[in-house]
Amino acid sequence: MNILQQTWALIKKDARIEWRKRQAIGGILLYVLSTTFVVYSIVGEKTSGVVWAALYWIIVLFASVNAVAKSFVQENQERQLYYYSLLQPAALILSKIFYNTLLLFVVCLLSYGSFSLIMDNPIRFQGLFFLLMFLGSLGFSIAFSFVAAIAAKAQQAATLMAILSFPIVIPILMTLLRLSKIALGLMTDTMYYKDIFILLAIDLILGSIVLLLFPFLWRD
Repeated sequence: MNILQQTWALIKKDARIEWRKRQAIGGILLYVLSTTFVVYSIVGEKTSGVVWAALYWIIVLFASVNAVAKSFVQENQERQLYYYSLLQPAALILSKIFYNTLLLFVVCLLSYGSFSLIMDNPIRFQGLFFLLMFLGSLGFSIAFSFVAAIAAKAQQAATLMAILSFPIVIPILMTLLRLSKIALGLMTDTMYYKDIFILLAIDLILGSIVLLLFPFLWRD
């Protein structure tokens, strides 16, 4: 099989495993709803747009870490050895990135829905915010998937995930917050598409670095 066929086969495999272990998705949903309720209990239904966006992305960020952390940890050594003899390393990391992007986009939608249901929704430009959710999911997926691969080869994987991943995603998070202010109508910037290109460029650069470095990690 070529790299695209291998990638698609791995994505389907991960989806089947996730469907069989539906408690993982239920855990993510419970985390999103419970954190949203805690935020509502503290700040109330009405809150400023900046606070709303900051709390939203913080919840998404920590939910993303929990969702992606198991990407490589759940693969036992026998299965990794089987992959090593059968697959190209690029196919494996691409499958994790694509699948985790879809999973994190679902997390973003669940968080957005719970925020809108429990708290006020101050977003004025819905289309722009949904684009931010997708680009943010892609960036988080690339960064966390590679860090999860590193953490899977070491002990204390959860701790290593937190230490290594957050410095990487800070540029993504800061760009998302700036664009979120525009989506909220708090800033008027006719050149905001440049920030979108910057966010997309960060995702592409991270993806290129991961594709270059993962084969070396995979051989270890």
